Parts: sequence; structure tokens; C-alpha cells
Amino acid sequence: MSTKDTINITLQVWRQNGPQDSGYFESITVNDVDTRSSFLEMLDFLNEERILEDKEPIEFDNDCREGICGTCGAVVNGIPHGHRKGETLCQIHMREFEDGDTIVVEPFRARAFKAVKDLMVDRSALDKIIQAGGYISVNTGGAPDANALPIAQEKAEEAMDAAACVGCGACVASCPNASAMLFVSAKVSQFALLPQGKPEATQRVLAMLKEMDNCGFGNCTNHRACENACPKEVSISHIARFNREFLKAALFAKSDK
Repeated sequence: MSTKDTINITLQVWRQNGPQDSGYFESITVNDVDTRSSFLEMLDFLNEERILEDKEPIEFDNDCREGICGTCGAVVNGIPHGHRKGETLCQIHMREFEDGDTIVVEPFRARAFKAVKDLMVDRSALDKIIQAGGYISVNTGGAPDANALPIAQEKAEEAMDAAACVGCGACVASCPNASAMLFVSAKVSQFALLPQGKPEATQRVLAMLKEMDNCGFGNCTNHRACENACPKEVSISHIARFNREFLKAALFAKSDK
């Protein structure tokens, strides 16, 4: 961790004009980087300089910049979201680097994540999985009383832990198989643990698994890289629950034939 107010770094940044183009790493020297700035702010300052110099700015995803939305995402020195555990890319600060460091920045790579430009990828495949079954069907109207459905505290807390997943895709980028199983299992768990999710439990897990395969994500082989890369530290215990839910759903589907 640097103790200086400013540092000089070299960025090795992935540049790619579009999904059909070949990409390459561009070496960019960045001087007088304020160590109080975040990683994304550093890219902002760099882009301002590049625009003034009539150079192509670096495209990257971002939104809330508070570690909430999961919009940002890039692989920094080989690690999705950077080296700090339990944080998104926007929460990384330049004081975490040393003067003279070379930082390699590239996009999340997976067959299901189509390249858009530079560090931006299309992660809408995760939305398709949610559309396939990550919801519950309820009648509209006023909010029900909070005590209408008794739920054990430990179950409610575990469901909230699963619901903390922001769908950033770091689990996919870190997995050698580019599997989305941690994401899918978290979305299944948040409903499987609660009574509101029981009526559609069997069709949910089968539909989401099928869509995950259709989108081109790989299979889970328990490397646990996803758990380490997750900025919300979602546990792979949800994958075990997903497997149990899948077995139950498969048995019900077989008995219905």
C-alpha cells in the first residue's frame, strides 16, 4: 500500500472496438495519480486526458460506484474486481498500489459474456436466467402483514445472504469453466428458503438451469473460485442447496410422467 499522495503507474489495458474485432493490450503510462482516488476515478481522469489529446477513451461499465449495483466489473491483475476480498471494482482505491506498478486490466471473459467494447461486456445472459424463473407469482395489491407467514430467523437471514448477490458476473469470470452456478444457486436459494417460493420451486430450478445451459455457461466442478471472487461473499453452500432442489425437481418431473 502506497503512503504517497501521488504515484506513477503503467496500465496494460485491453482494447477492443467491438465483438467482431480482435483485441489487444495497450500500454498507457499514467502520471501523478491521486492515491485518494478510486480505481474508476483514475480511469475517469485518464479518459479526460485522452479526450483532450484526441485519443480514444477507455470504455468501462459503472453506475452507483458504492459497491451496491454490481454494474462495474473488470479483471485487475488476473482477479475479478481486483485483489481486495468482498469488494467491487469501484471500491478499490489507488492507495492499494505502489509507485511504478504495472496494472493489467481486462474484461470479464466468458462465452456467455459478449464483448461490447474495451472493458465492457454484455452480461444480459444473467438477466435471461432471472427471467426464466427467478421470481414468484403473487397477486398484486397491498403489502401483506409482516407476521402473516412465520419464518424462522435463521432461514430469513440465510435467504437475505443469498439475495445479496448483485449479479455482477465475477463468479463467472473467475470460474475456469465460466459457470454461473453461484449466481443461479443464490437466486434459487433466496426463494427456496422462504414459503413464498415453494409453489414454483420445481419449475424454477429446472427452468433456470436450462436457461443457464442455453446461454452458454459452463458446468460447476467445485473449484470454489467463484466464492473467493464474489464481492458479496456469497457462499457455495447455496450450490449444494441448488443441487438438492434440482434432484427434488427431477424426481417430481419424473413422477408426473
